[in-house]
Amino acid sequence: MVALTHTNQTTKSTGRLTLQSVEIASETTTIRCLDWDRDRFDIEFGLQNGTTYNSFIIQGEKLALVDTSHAKFRQLYLELLTGLIDPAQLDYLIISHTEPDHSGLVKDILALAPQVTVVGAKVAIKFLESMVHQPFEHLIVKNGDRLDLGNGHQLEFVAAPNLHWPDTIFTYDYKTQILYTCDAFGMHYCDEPTFDENLELIEADFEYYYDCLMKPNARSVLAAIKRIGKLELGTIATGHGPLLKYHRAELVNRYQQWSQAQTKTETLVALFYSEDYGYSDELARAIAGGITKTGVAVELVDWNYTEPQEVRELVAQAAGLVIGMPPQSDREAHAILSTILAAAHRKQAVALFEAGGREDEPVYPLRNKFQEIGLTEAFAPILVKQAPDRAIKQICDEAGTDLGQWLTRDRTVKQMKAIDNSLQKALGRISNGLYIITATKEKISSAMVASWVIQASLTPLGIAIAVAKDRAIESFLQIGERFVLNALEEDNYQSLIKHFLKRFPPGADRFEGIKTVPASDGSPIIAESLAYIECEVTSRLECSDHWIVYSTVQTGRVAKLDSLTAVHHRQVGNHY
Repeated sequence: MVALTHTNQTTKSTGRLTLQSVEIASETTTIRCLDWDRDRFDIEFGLQNGTTYNSFIIQGEKLALVDTSHAKFRQLYLELLTGLIDPAQLDYLIISHTEPDHSGLVKDILALAPQVTVVGAKVAIKFLESMVHQPFEHLIVKNGDRLDLGNGHQLEFVAAPNLHWPDTIFTYDYKTQILYTCDAFGMHYCDEPTFDENLELIEADFEYYYDCLMKPNARSVLAAIKRIGKLELGTIATGHGPLLKYHRAELVNRYQQWSQAQTKTETLVALFYSEDYGYSDELARAIAGGITKTGVAVELVDWNYTEPQEVRELVAQAAGLVIGMPPQSDREAHAILSTILAAAHRKQAVALFEAGGREDEPVYPLRNKFQEIGLTEAFAPILVKQAPDRAIKQICDEAGTDLGQWLTRDRTVKQMKAIDNSLQKALGRISNGLYIITATKEKISSAMVASWVIQASLTPLGIAIAVAKDRAIESFLQIGERFVLNALEEDNYQSLIKHFLKRFPPGADRFEGIKTVPASDGSPIIAESLAYIECEVTSRLECSDHWIVYSTVQTGRVAKLDSLTAVHHRQVGNHY
């Protein structure tokens, strides 16, 4: 056992970046990285009071580090950490989730402590392998798994997916009754007090943080609160802001109340999968990503970690069911499947996908059973015979989007009718050009008709386009990625518009029968377009149901100098 070197509190600082190390319980120390001046978190998340990034050291007979910090604290953090522990004696690095503000220094820790075992959820380990590009010892943990550090520090892991990344786990120390929750229950609030002594000072930031990060995943919040209900909590050690000790119960209760209110009115899909079988987890998350683009909530349910009564309640609430086929030998999963069939009803949509584990329960007999009950099939079964590539994941994403759009069709019509008629007509008088956006990623191409396009800057030359969140091409338009803006010709656009406005099945070739030539990045340039501009995405702004995608212009060409761009005139302004 290695002694942990610390004083009750130490502070290091560089400008407005400050570090503290504070003993918060027996053999437990936090390193708090205080970022006093940060005024934005992600593009849409404005901050009033800076933020903190919290990391933790647990010293039993074995030594564990829970999370790291943001890369901007690299030098300060590593100097303080190596003053507190000997990296050569570090046994475990526990990753609550892999978002860079918490795992930004993982590669540095691996350099200092190559012997360390990285502990995380299966998805987290996969993400880290892509991030650090080097082999490392790892331990994949699931809900309920335990890790004994000795000297009473028995750790239990609690699955908390989508809070707010898919790989999130909580860690509970039975000796200190501390629950390490990373983003959940945190806040972007920077101040020297380690704990939540003054509720009045922090409650506005606490609620704002919930609204921005946790509210979209309210069902996952409730599931996590249920899982931690059996634990005797003394302190919640969050990844951002003060640790919750004095008002812990009150603040957890607020999360529960806010989440319950949020879930009462939302449309829900229950998605059943297996974290440890075949490629079920990868496919499930790709489908879930497509569903959530449409504003529909998804509750991911692992066959191995649920009870029949919970399933009955969930299926009764769900508008849609997605089933990832379990292995034929899994008796518990088959019992849950029987419960689903008993609780399902004809007003629901259903969809099935194979897990690719080579022992999958057959899709088509189960499909027939749901059809006999009268459920509507949202998309054709997704059949998997090999490791999922980009094409398969894109099919899953598009299939999920199709399901979400089908479930929200009545809501969409209602919204279209809700706007004042005179306002509809006034908005409809805003005219726009007609364009087709094309993009390619990992040999998969996508396209969409666009009319909300403007030149947005002169230096550098830049354009902005509005892309609905539920468009398939949205996932191709991330920062650093490239696309082509094809301007359509005034008297030669009808056939192209008709083609690209068709509803394509998931994974279908959008360019079948369309003559194209490749741009410098491989994205299709439509040969019949009046002009094309190659663009690179540099920023994105979330605007309710759309993303505003700002891009710098790389190159372009006009095919006919004497022709004009086609113009789109709408009759009303609340739909395309």
